[in-house]
Amino acid sequence: MTPLPVCGMPWGCQKRPGTSGLRKKVYVFQSKRNYLHNFIQSVFSSIDLRDRQGSTVVVGGDGRYFNTTAIQVIVQMAAANGVGRLVIGQNGIMSTPAVSCVIRKYKAIGGILLTASHNPGGPDGDFGIKFNIANGGPAPETVTEQIFQISRTLEEYAICPELTVDLVTLGKQTFDLENKFKPFTVEIVDSVESYANMLRNIFDFAALKELLSGENHIRIRLDAMHGVVGPYVKKILCEELGSPANSAINCIPLEDFGGQHPDPNLTHAADLVETMKGGQYDFGAAFDGDGDRNMILGKHGFFVNPSDSVAVIAANMFCIPYFQHMGVRGFARSMPTSGALDNVAKATKIQLYETPTGWKFFGSLMDAGHLSLCGEESFGTGADHIREKDGLWAVLAWLSILAARKQSIEEVMTEHWKTYGRNYYTRYDYDNVDIDAAVELMLNLEVIISDKEFIGQKFTEGEKTYQVERADNFEYSDPVDGSISRNQGLRIIFKDGSRIIFRLSGTGSSGATIRLYIDSYEKDVNKIFQDPQVKLAELVTIAVQLSQLQERTGRSSPTVIT
Repeated sequence: MTPLPVCGMPWGCQKRPGTSGLRKKVYVFQSKRNYLHNFIQSVFSSIDLRDRQGSTVVVGGDGRYFNTTAIQVIVQMAAANGVGRLVIGQNGIMSTPAVSCVIRKYKAIGGILLTASHNPGGPDGDFGIKFNIANGGPAPETVTEQIFQISRTLEEYAICPELTVDLVTLGKQTFDLENKFKPFTVEIVDSVESYANMLRNIFDFAALKELLSGENHIRIRLDAMHGVVGPYVKKILCEELGSPANSAINCIPLEDFGGQHPDPNLTHAADLVETMKGGQYDFGAAFDGDGDRNMILGKHGFFVNPSDSVAVIAANMFCIPYFQHMGVRGFARSMPTSGALDNVAKATKIQLYETPTGWKFFGSLMDAGHLSLCGEESFGTGADHIREKDGLWAVLAWLSILAARKQSIEEVMTEHWKTYGRNYYTRYDYDNVDIDAAVELMLNLEVIISDKEFIGQKFTEGEKTYQVERADNFEYSDPVDGSISRNQGLRIIFKDGSRIIFRLSGTGSSGATIRLYIDSYEKDVNKIFQDPQVKLAELVTIAVQLSQLQERTGRSSPTVIT
């Protein structure tokens, strides 16, 4: 056992995992002695020793800077903590959806994912660690809180410092350790194959191949943004489904993502948006660093809002063989996501669940057999085939819909709005806000909306008046285990169904991000083709003035995400 250095500040003080694990700047992991070791030991210590002994753990990362260094440490500590086998993606690379798939395939006790998702990489960028449990999904709050509490009092960690593995060569490596009855095994696996085989059993690959390479094939443009999903796109979309090799760009994973921000939205995937505007391609998509998020674009840059994306898939689920065989158990969306999915659920009489942000809440519903399809406004879409959001799955789902309906993305979207109405939606991000100022803003706003006199209050902007029907700090009671998640975002809901939502994000590595969401439903078919920013301008003004966002944060120009 190697002792930790004595430190006046408890080691766990800066390590409480957020909605997507622990994320910090790379220099934090490099400069704070044993910072990485402490967190990894806390993860292993959170698993009962009887479950840990001889168990299988999956390890993979998005290829960002510090990835391979961290994996070697995890290998050394897994061996010393009684883990029997590690399954690691070749070169230490494996997408988040693929890790979830492999955890389930190998019946592992869990997996360690090295990713900061859509955050920048490189020596000056971010690094992250996330623990997924045996169902393949993110650890629930009970587990992450246990990890945090262990990290606060940890005094020593177990490690085999001389043990190193070859991350390049496929196959098994065995190590005989002192005081171990069985050798410790590390298995390096093809990062793509298990995941690709799963997709073959979900979608009609013959129909997709005809769509992408048949006589009347469509032209697609896929941007992997130098993240982990590049090899998956090349193998599945190009080599197997026949899309030309030049239809996929930025497919080589890079430690710094080519100096770009691997976030598939209109701001950070602007090059793809501009290319699509030229009209040369019928379908476009971008993926984030670890491959779980996606952005869908149609010809001439037609943007599919993520909230609309999951709703369209829900309305066309039986274009996908998996759902033809499995049926549909339920839908779910995160609370800040627009009500577009609600409209489909109501029309189809399928149960809808509204959860806090975080895929772990969907996993609980899936494990209980309540949920088939879910999505988040933050470009995350997925189903119960795994327990993570899945960018490439979403792309194949959309392509399946196009193949079955023989329509363009814009035609599919237009018909959807005419059938179900349209939820106009936008999200503004106020990044790197002083944490104290952000907390004060949220507390002050909660006081305002909690006042009994706030209910019924009217706000007039332009020619329209909005009257408050209810307002609260969103609280979720899990229907499976009864656990309560409080303080999940401030909601103002008006009598016409429009919503203003404020939320502090937990996925950044520094400062605070205040997110403002605006959602407004329109059922008049003559009013469903307006610019969302124009349509929602009045509600945005109300939100900014009520919260004093600009005065309290000093931010007058937020990032428009959707």
